[in-house]
Amino acid sequence: MPVEPLSQKELDDRLAELPGWSLDGDRLTRSYRLGSHVAAAAMVVHIAQVQEELDHHSDLTLGYNTLSLSVHTHSAGGAVTAKDVELARRVEDLAPAHGAH
Repeated sequence: MPVEPLSQKELDDRLAELPGWSLDGDRLTRSYRLGSHVAAAAMVVHIAQVQEELDHHSDLTLGYNTLSLSVHTHSAGGAVTAKDVELARRVEDLAPAHGAH
């Protein structure tokens, strides 16, 4: 079943529910600051587990005590879809346990 891109209204509505997330070109993006490099690396592993579960993967950039995500759906021509929003929600749900803000 093909995945459809979100309309601009749908995207605006969903972004309103995801503080800290924004649209950068054709991707949903978010950066987090954590207490240490190890905490950031642990969050990467946790996100990787969620991505495997959803069978949907973002680009992750690990810094010293930062983590950035960027995601869109290749099968929808690189547009943002409900799959991207679901991944963002799941990351938001796990972020507090890692002390991410």
